Amino acid sequence: MVRAVWAVLRRLSCEVPSALKPNIPVSGRAAALWSRPVRTPITTCRRVLSSQVRHLQSANRMPEITTDHLDEKQVQLLSEMCILIDENDCKIGADTKKNCHLNSNIDKGLLHRAFSVFIFNSEEKLLLQQRSDAKITFPGCFTNTCCSHPLHTDSELEEKDAIGVRRAAQRRLKAELGIPMEQVTPDEMTYLTRIHYKAQSDGVWGEHEIDYILFMQKDVELSPEPNEIKSHCYVSKEELKEMLEKAKRKELEITPWFSLIAETFLFKWWDNLQNLKQFMDHNNIHRM
Repeated sequence: MVRAVWAVLRRLSCEVPSALKPNIPVSGRAAALWSRPVRTPITTCRRVLSSQVRHLQSANRMPEITTDHLDEKQVQLLSEMCILIDENDCKIGADTKKNCHLNSNIDKGLLHRAFSVFIFNSEEKLLLQQRSDAKITFPGCFTNTCCSHPLHTDSELEEKDAIGVRRAAQRRLKAELGIPMEQVTPDEMTYLTRIHYKAQSDGVWGEHEIDYILFMQKDVELSPEPNEIKSHCYVSKEELKEMLEKAKRKELEITPWFSLIAETFLFKWWDNLQNLKQFMDHNNIHRM
């Protein structure tokens, strides 16, 4: 095995210089010099190989995907820069929303930060939205109040007490549901915990996120953006349970993250809206 590796490296040390020959004609002594076999140090070969690997990784991570058939407004949002993280939710960089949501990249482990907001009114009913048919992932599915991503900006990168994520939630509640920002301040949102999940929407697009769960109880004004939201409603616990049963019978569609949360934690949290501190867990990430 070792001999085979050294044989490959010796061959590369001879082949690499040939790619470095000038594109202009040479003659005489210069031509003689270029025609001589050159022994390049192994370190040079390694640098060339490393560069090629990085190039291939980049190319593989950004496949050419046509978006001509997708909604123009939603395609514009694909250029937003999401926060890349490792499995412990540590920041490792940034990439476009498009690249973060391609299954081809998700399959290679690309992971980003997200949030899910749950707003309850004074009657303790949960505000749900049905995603518009224009959405690129999970169009037409029912889900919790608001689901989106903090962006790779100074204000939304700030991590203390998840303040950056809560600011992002305030921004998206305005953009999607038209809720005035003064009615959904970050201080009014309770950050409960995080979940890590992965789900395919179709053969091209999907989700792979560490999702911050944010709760809030307040009566708010709504003016939904049609490009984001097809419909919305407030539901009781019993009504949501009926919806979940219908989803199992394929009578309606629910987003995978909302289904996972509803099947595990949601109703326990819902029963304790006035005492959520007991459920706050900022150390563990629930893998689902």
